[in-house]
Amino acid sequence: MGMLNKVIKSGVAIKAVQVIKREAAKPENQRKAQELVTKLRQQRRRPH
Repeated sequence: MGMLNKVIKSGVAIKAVQVIKREAAKPENQRKAQELVTKLRQQRRRPH
């Protein structure tokens, strides 16, 4: 049964990676990701 669970989990992981790649290719999602990175970098630079 353990081997079957591994196969199922790896199949789910492969599908998740495919969805992430597809969504990451969309321009609006690229823009959102860049805005998030910029925001996080600015927060990190601020002195506490």
